[in-house]
Amino acid sequence: MQVEVLNTKGQKTGRSVELPDDIFGAEPNDHVLYLAVKQYLAAQRQGTHKVKTRAEVHGASRKLHRQKGTGGSRKGNIRNPLYKGGGTIFGPKPHGYGFKLNKKVKDLAKISALSYKAKDNAIVVVEEMNFDAPKTKQFAETLKSLNVAGKKTLLVLAEYNDNLYLSLRNISSVGSTLLTDINTYDIVNADVLVLTENAAKVFTETETGVEA
Repeated sequence: MQVEVLNTKGQKTGRSVELPDDIFGAEPNDHVLYLAVKQYLAAQRQGTHKVKTRAEVHGASRKLHRQKGTGGSRKGNIRNPLYKGGGTIFGPKPHGYGFKLNKKVKDLAKISALSYKAKDNAIVVVEEMNFDAPKTKQFAETLKSLNVAGKKTLLVLAEYNDNLYLSLRNISSVGSTLLTDINTYDIVNADVLVLTENAAKVFTETETGVEA
């Protein structure tokens, strides 16, 4: 897959990057995409929900009345779950929601997500953006030039750039990630994938670009 490299003004630079078909032209697997997104969202849950059982709620432990001879049902103490203010039966306890996925499954999910973006022509390759200082206005102008302004955009970098990160963090529709940290959810969640030229070249320089 041949992609033209654009400059920050949205103009063609005359250079292009060859994105490998085994990553960007593979047959997507919807089920592994579902599993990868489900795993990511599950890992975001804190799992700190908690209710008190009858052993933890406030209340006396004395028996309310004698077992027999009252004509009523037998009763224990006031902390019985059947009473107002009593404990909860089988309530939630703190636990994690995360689950394991095999490495090959996660890699296939990334490849499937990237292939979908390629099929939708939702991949843009731009030359390196080097800011002398954080400039959100300048970065916003770059987004307009690339025709991605207002779209949910994921900027993929080869290496961390502090000024670039500070320039984009106040734009709610834009997120950024290093190529080494990219995950399936971020790809699927974005409308457009913007790769810097150096990040795009990683795919051509190594056969394991997705795993880098």
